[in-house]
Amino acid sequence: MANRTSPTVRRRRLAREMRQLRRTTKKSREDAARYAGIAPATLSRIEAATHAPKPADILALCKFYEVDEEKTETLVTLARQSRQRGWWQKYGDVLLKGFDVYVGLEEEADELRSYQPELITGLLQTPDYMRAVVLADLEVPDEAELERRISVRMQRQENLLNGDGRRQIWAIIHEAALRLQVGGPGVMRGQLEHLHDLSRRNAMTLQVLPFTAGAHPGMQTGFYLLGFAHPADPDIAYIEYRTGGVFLEQADEVAIYVRTFDQLRARATGPDEARLLIERILTGM
Repeated sequence: MANRTSPTVRRRRLAREMRQLRRTTKKSREDAARYAGIAPATLSRIEAATHAPKPADILALCKFYEVDEEKTETLVTLARQSRQRGWWQKYGDVLLKGFDVYVGLEEEADELRSYQPELITGLLQTPDYMRAVVLADLEVPDEAELERRISVRMQRQENLLNGDGRRQIWAIIHEAALRLQVGGPGVMRGQLEHLHDLSRRNAMTLQVLPFTAGAHPGMQTGFYLLGFAHPADPDIAYIEYRTGGVFLEQADEVAIYVRTFDQLRARATGPDEARLLIERILTGM
C-alpha cells in the first residue's frame, strides 16, 4: 500500500497555510523572520515549499501570527511530517530535476490522469521497454545508474498499481506509442501484453487516441494531472521536458489541461476498443 502521508504534499500544504497567515495578518516577511529567529530567505523557502521547516520555527511563526492552539498544533504536525524522508529520495541522483517532487505528490494523489503521444507513460512501462527508451537517449547512463532508474520506476508501480484500489488511474496513449517499435518486436510484445493486462484492473482506465482522431488539442506535449482528496490540496498539472519539468497549480492553468484531457478522452477509443486495438497490433506482430 502506498504511503498516504507524503512529506512533499505536507510541505506544500504547510507552505500555503503559512503564506496565507502572513498575508492575512499583514506582517512583513522580515518582521516574521526576525521574531522566529530565522533568516528572511528561510521564511521565503518555507512559503515556497522548497524547505522542510523545523517544528519549532512553525510554532514561533504561529505565535507571531496569533494563531489559536488547535490550528498551531495542526501546522506543527505538518512540519514534522514534512521532514520525513520519502522512499524516492534515495534515488535523487538519478531522477530528473524536479521529478522527485512529482513522485512525492503522486504518492498521495487519489486520481492520476495522463496523456502521452509517442511514449508509453512511465507508470505502465515494463523494465525492458524502459531500458530501451533510456538507451536510445542522447546520453546513455552506465549500467548501475540504468538499474537504479528502473528500480525507482518499479517501486512507483508497486506503490501505485498494487495499492488498496482507492487511487484511480486514467491513461490516454496515442496509437503511435503502441506501434513505435521501441526495443524491437520482442520488447514491444511484452509491453503491449502488459498494457492489455493492466487495462482490466478496476482502478485503471486505458484509452487509445487513434490516428483517425486527426488534429487534437494535445498535439504539443504530453502531460499529467494529479487530483487529491483533501480540500487543502488543489489539483496539479505537470509537464515534463528533457531536463526537468514544470508544475502548474493556478486553478486557471490547471483547468486548461483538464479541458484538454476531457477533449482527448472524448476522441479516444473506449477501454474495450483499446484492448481490441492492442490485440490487433499483437496479432500483426
